[in-house]
Amino acid sequence: MKNNLYYPQVSLSDKEIFAEIKKEREIIGYYSLPYVDTTVLKTRLDDLNFPQKQIAIIGIGGSTLGTYAIYNFMKYNKQHNKCLKKELFFFESTDPVNLNGTLAQLNLNDTLFIVISKSGTTIETISIFKYLMSITKIDKSNLLIITEDDSKLNTYARANDINSFDIPKNVGGRFSVLSNVGLVPLYLAGFDIDELLKGAKKSSDSFFDKKKLFKHLIKKARTYYEFKDVYNMNAIFSYSQLLEGFNKWYVQLWGESLGKVDVNNTNQGLTPIGLLGPVDQHSFLQLIVEGQRDKTVTFIKIKDFKDNTKIAPISLEGLEELDYVNNLDFKELINLQADATIASVKELKKDIPIDIIEIEEISEFEIGKLLFYYELLTSIVGKFLRINTYDQPGVEGGKIILKGMLKNK
Repeated sequence: MKNNLYYPQVSLSDKEIFAEIKKEREIIGYYSLPYVDTTVLKTRLDDLNFPQKQIAIIGIGGSTLGTYAIYNFMKYNKQHNKCLKKELFFFESTDPVNLNGTLAQLNLNDTLFIVISKSGTTIETISIFKYLMSITKIDKSNLLIITEDDSKLNTYARANDINSFDIPKNVGGRFSVLSNVGLVPLYLAGFDIDELLKGAKKSSDSFFDKKKLFKHLIKKARTYYEFKDVYNMNAIFSYSQLLEGFNKWYVQLWGESLGKVDVNNTNQGLTPIGLLGPVDQHSFLQLIVEGQRDKTVTFIKIKDFKDNTKIAPISLEGLEELDYVNNLDFKELINLQADATIASVKELKKDIPIDIIEIEEISEFEIGKLLFYYELLTSIVGKFLRINTYDQPGVEGGKIILKGMLKNK
């Protein structure tokens, strides 16, 4: 994963921010996740030996978005399609049409259900779980639970002899993808979770050992902070449909972590935008290029898709002028589209701050690097903003109101 910055230069000391991040590393749990030994987890899951070919993940937000980001990135990789053991399905929304539409894709007799809720009392998750229990038999033979050790959901698991896996208390939901939240379903599906953690560790070591990523992340975070009153929207422009899930994960991570009231009781926040190329070249790009100068853009490219599908060498009557694309690899086309867009923004519109992230290939290692990169960046920006990056009082207020409305109803 290569990073090339084209942000304005700023000259502030790095020392205080780095010291605060190192201190925070001692109490905030996500920092340690890349260094976890997975041997015991893998042995336990192997011993459980669930035979089902499908997995229904029941959760919402941080309980599902990270896992979906990795699964969506990897599931079409030809190398992994040969060894995937189980197909993942995600039950996140209480939209009844979506719920039953997803359900229609399952063979209920060949499905392992995984309920994920850090608190154990997430209304959406428990409501969907109850519905599924009403239409099919769910017990210890086809159910796993992932939650905090002292949650009420874990009380249910113990009372019914159901295997449960712990979410550490000091790991917030939106930072939990490298915990059991992501590792358990991904390992069961056949992904290499050690490579995933190794990629995250690469990003972590490169930052905390003050290697190349340290200067890059500090500079990028400081730029977001220094220019937040001008460029208050941060767009990710990912050139691959495989990164659709990553974009959604980023939007939650960035929005829920940074939209806060700071120590001076001032409202802070940077608005995340997730875009996909080349599709959004035909929609949002116009706004970036000629609209308000209130957006930064991070372009994400995949260097090697490891897929040699070509454009057919066919000449179509009336469209002969487009024959110059004949025999071109689609992977080359999409990256040329990215390069052309980047050039148009970088060279012709020099007042739009941009940077470029290049992913080497489609692998667990690379997506692990990218996920931890953004977790670190979020934490660093939070330090500059002087906020609590890890709570979400704005969300909790809505939950309390909903609970009251449901009880009254």
